[in-house]
Amino acid sequence: ETCCESLSLKAVPVSQVVPLVDLAVGQRMRLVRVDGGRRLKRRLLALGLSVGGEAELVPRRPGGVVLARGVALGEGVAHKLYAEVLE
Repeated sequence: ETCCESLSLKAVPVSQVVPLVDLAVGQRMRLVRVDGGRRLKRRLLALGLSVGGEAELVPRRPGGVVLARGVALGEGVAHKLYAEVLE
């Protein structure tokens, strides 16, 4: 068992909107809401993330989330992002 396998969560049902930290590795999602100010939204945009954008979660690092685009987000930021599960 690797460090990342022990952090995997159960898959969230399709179409459900949940915080990014609740998604399981391999789930595709669409970002639907950012609970943050302009500064956070600008930072996410600079990373290529915006409301309506799609991505897939890959094995995560402890305390955070990693998207298939090579974007790593800390746990605090991941709690502020809400996504709709696509598959």
